[in-house]
Amino acid sequence: MKPRGIVAKPTARNTVLVAAAVLEREGKILAARRKKGSHLEGHWEFPGGKLEPDESPEDCLVRELAEEIGVRVSPRGILQVVFHRYPEKSVLLLFYRCDLLEGEPRPIECDEVRWVALADLPSLDWAPADVPFVRRLAESAR
Repeated sequence: MKPRGIVAKPTARNTVLVAAAVLEREGKILAARRKKGSHLEGHWEFPGGKLEPDESPEDCLVRELAEEIGVRVSPRGILQVVFHRYPEKSVLLLFYRCDLLEGEPRPIECDEVRWVALADLPSLDWAPADVPFVRRLAESAR
């Protein structure tokens, strides 16, 4: 007899580990819009990306933010972890508070970057995996 809730043969899924940066300036949070032609094109997200093999989430953020938006950051700690299943893959998102050390964010590997007030975050069309964290941030502004 199988215990309830246990699946005998789990479906094989590709789960991607992603580190995302939460950068704050004057009460606003940095958002980046995904490039046309990419997975979830046009949706907003927190800048960051997939971890390379044997890369720490902190190192991933430093590398990805330099490549994606041309800045140097210092990750400070995890704010939230979100697991989300898309039809083609699953993602485990690690949202890190980061300090902006050097540079002004600009779109290099994304279509646009924007500083957004906490209360206005839900007005953007976010990638579905980011929505739970966006709601949490927006509620903290109330």
